[in-house]
Amino acid sequence: MSRVLRTFREMLGLLSRGDFSRHCDKLLDEAILAVEQCPADKCKAEIIVKITLDYELGRIDIKADAKSKLPDTVKFMKTPFWAVDGQLSVEHPNQIDMFRAPRAAASRDSEDEDDDEEAAAS
Repeated sequence: MSRVLRTFREMLGLLSRGDFSRHCDKLLDEAILAVEQCPADKCKAEIIVKITLDYELGRIDIKADAKSKLPDTVKFMKTPFWAVDGQLSVEHPNQIDMFRAPRAAASRDSEDEDDDEEAAAS
């Protein structure tokens, strides 16, 4: 008498002579390692298993596929830049005048003092 499979797990273990089950085990190990090594406080990994059943004349061919999506191992924070004259700048365009204005005022004050000194000398 032939063996009848009664559970999904039994069928899964027989796919590709057990190679598919071992492949899924490997994906699970990689996913666990990836989430443990994740640099963020929170991350996720996915293992997607797809089972396709093709039926023809009383015969069922089962094709299995499994793949994983692991979290990024390196996270970089974003860095803000502003476009100024077609180039990148780390200074906000509205703040450039704010920080350069005191210097300009100081240089204007020293020029005024020089003019006053020249006028007094004449």
